[in-house]
Amino acid sequence: METFDIDIFFFRWRSVLLWRSFFTTAVVAIVLRALIDFCLSGKCGLFGKGGLIMFDVYSASVTYHLTDVPPALALGVIGGIFGSLFNFLLDKVLRIYNLINEKGVVYKISLACAISVSTSCLLFGLPWLASCQPCPSDASESCPTIGRSGNFKKFQCPPGHYNDLASLIFNTNDDAVRNLFSKNTNSEFQYSSILIFFVTCFFLTIFSCGIVAPVGLFVPVIVTGASYGRFVGMLVGSHSSLNHGLYAVLGAASFLGGSMRMTVSLCVIILELTNNLLLLPLIMLVLLISKTVADAFNGNIFDLIMKAKGFPYLETHVEPYMRQLTVGDVVTGPLQVFQGIEKVGNIVHVLRTTRHNGFPVIDEPPLSESPVLYGLILRAHLIELLKKKAFMSATVPTSIDALKLFPAGDFAERGSGNGDRIEELRFTEEEMEMFLDLHPFTNASPYTVVETMSLAKALILFRDVGLRHLMVMPKISGRSPVVGILTRHDFMPEHILGLHPFLIRSRWKRLRIRVPRVFKFF
Repeated sequence: METFDIDIFFFRWRSVLLWRSFFTTAVVAIVLRALIDFCLSGKCGLFGKGGLIMFDVYSASVTYHLTDVPPALALGVIGGIFGSLFNFLLDKVLRIYNLINEKGVVYKISLACAISVSTSCLLFGLPWLASCQPCPSDASESCPTIGRSGNFKKFQCPPGHYNDLASLIFNTNDDAVRNLFSKNTNSEFQYSSILIFFVTCFFLTIFSCGIVAPVGLFVPVIVTGASYGRFVGMLVGSHSSLNHGLYAVLGAASFLGGSMRMTVSLCVIILELTNNLLLLPLIMLVLLISKTVADAFNGNIFDLIMKAKGFPYLETHVEPYMRQLTVGDVVTGPLQVFQGIEKVGNIVHVLRTTRHNGFPVIDEPPLSESPVLYGLILRAHLIELLKKKAFMSATVPTSIDALKLFPAGDFAERGSGNGDRIEELRFTEEEMEMFLDLHPFTNASPYTVVETMSLAKALILFRDVGLRHLMVMPKISGRSPVVGILTRHDFMPEHILGLHPFLIRSRWKRLRIRVPRVFKFF
């Protein structure tokens, strides 16, 4: 009956969330459509040309044959190589930026200003490397483009000419993507301009990410991938039935797959941005190949950023070497525990000398016949009790009515950095000698596992339930009632392989082939 109630609860939660999402999406779509219609009337100024599709490359005449598959495969391999190289260089740059940003706000602002000035000087100087080209006679817009975004920037060219590199650089990233994705523009860009633009975007994206400015990562990656995708399309030329703009789409997909490795979501995002369902098979192929190639070198960009910032992110899968270990093999000490009725001075000393977030509460005689684990108390709750100074002069248990002295909001979970700190609290010598009853404020039913439990099973429990602390109990009675506490850091591969270095070699032995004994004689 209990399991059935739990299943019904989760079903109702998912159903309610589904209908709320549906209603919110419907309202957003209607309001957005109304605003677009209002702006198309010319009353929104420069904001009147937006739409639901950012980079519309749809063409009803898009067809491709088997001869177009090899260039798509090549784009997937190139995207995987460039994506892994991008992640490798970005990881190194972010580590250097972290060292600079730790020195203070002045260093952060100085770094951002240096990158901004260098980027501006570089972008204003690069168009001089490209030669002017005559405006095409069949251009779909005015050439050259003056005073607005477009495909034909004049720069320093004579009348009737445009600078193709300036058309990409002196535009926003969105307009640059539209220029690269545009169809029927196979003769508008030079090889040297596309190559210079790709190298510039590749390294500027790396050096701009991580500074104290909203530079973004997703759109610059699309621009970089679209540039070398269009370059490959120019190399293929008339040997393919796809135009250069569609190759730019495939190049953007390959670089996204090689750097971010999100195949399914990226496929949906690209289709929504380009409104071209006919390219779905080629986009899927390019994403799968680029992800597979890049996975052979390093992890995705988000994992590398989280690792550089020290975030303990747990993967959804279990590493094979975790099945060879038990929970007791990774529990480290020293373990800080509190008595059910603890001295205020001891609590203050432990909180000031450690950074632990949870502490076991143990009852010993005369409160119990033998040492027994009562529960788990959080650091924030201890600080709240010390702040309110709910102290006792003797080691006598208080009643459960002590909870009525504290509003429910006092023990609510606060955001990061919003809680009180133990260093801010001050106590007299008399208060340090008093006692605090932790029983009414302790979680008496924490999640526990036996020390002989498989580490892989413990990780699945920890992640699926969404725990922050997992208490480890001893297998044999007569010992301390608690062996240790597992947190996210204890499940990280760096921690496990640091305790057991011999597992590093077996970590990569995913496939073990055993040779039959008959062949050992030969």
